[in-house]
Amino acid sequence: MHPQISILLQAMVRYDRGDARRIHHFIKVHDFAATIAQGEHLSPEDAFLVESAAIVHDIGIHLSEQLYGDTSGEHQQQLGPDEARQLLQQIGGYTTEQIERICFLVAHHHTYDNVDGQDWQILLEADFLVNAYEDDMPADAVRRFALHVFKTSTGRQLLSDMLAL
Repeated sequence: MHPQISILLQAMVRYDRGDARRIHHFIKVHDFAATIAQGEHLSPEDAFLVESAAIVHDIGIHLSEQLYGDTSGEHQQQLGPDEARQLLQQIGGYTTEQIERICFLVAHHHTYDNVDGQDWQILLEADFLVNAYEDDMPADAVRRFALHVFKTSTGRQLLSDMLAL
């Protein structure tokens, strides 16, 4: 694991202090993202970005609950990038370009159209792998999503094996 990932992971645990469910969620999304990135042979830089984005992808949830009383994906995407930017700048170790890409991914982690990079694709797949289980999604909904959204062979295999599809 890249040392910066450990620093970010610990900072995000502090950010979500007392919310074990959300902490477990982003750790699982991170682990799936790292596994898919390795399986798809991403460059070390792209893997670093998608792993970082996976850790902070839901950072807008608390603010969404405070402002809107919900955790909708739309609100997460609107509120998350600024929160992520602040956290990434606070801990240091990220370039401006890296921060902007991570914030872009946070702003699009519930957007499934016009996916323009493997990092974005992998984040979508990793988040869905966790959400499908945590939300106890019906098998037919998982299959439909998998057919339309999953593009990586590693993500497809993980989904198939995990949910016995």
